[in-house]
Amino acid sequence: MRRNYTLLLITVGAVVLCDQVTKLYVDAVMWPHQSVTVIENYFDITYVRNPGGAFGLFAKAGRGIVRPLLLGLTAVAVVILLLMYRSTPPDRLLVRLAFSLIIGGAVGNLIDRLRFDEVIDFLDVHWSHYHWPAFNIADAAITVGVAILCWDLLFGKAAKQ
Repeated sequence: MRRNYTLLLITVGAVVLCDQVTKLYVDAVMWPHQSVTVIENYFDITYVRNPGGAFGLFAKAGRGIVRPLLLGLTAVAVVILLLMYRSTPPDRLLVRLAFSLIIGGAVGNLIDRLRFDEVIDFLDVHWSHYHWPAFNIADAAITVGVAILCWDLLFGKAAKQ
């Protein structure tokens, strides 16, 4: 049986391209911790470098431990997600899209870790002075992918069988 990886390649490529271009732009035109207001009291572009994992997890730990741990976990996650994508029936397009978004996001952040030993974040969503941790396009793709998987788990084809 011939497998079709078009959705995977296009989605991963688009996520990685958008993620890396936006990070390169922010890195070129801003300095760390600089902030530009986009929507007063709700949304800023704030240049942050995150040496840790999601939400700054392990940010204070030694680089000699964190870097191999995060690189290894990302590589293992990508392989597992590729296997899950491969085993998902072709008619489950939404689930395949979700896996593709998560893989694209993981690869986007992996590129940063390999290049800079940290991840560039810049999307700063907040309400007044209550801030959600800064994130990037890769993080957004991962979040949307996970949300789609949760939706499918609760309301999709598998839940109705």
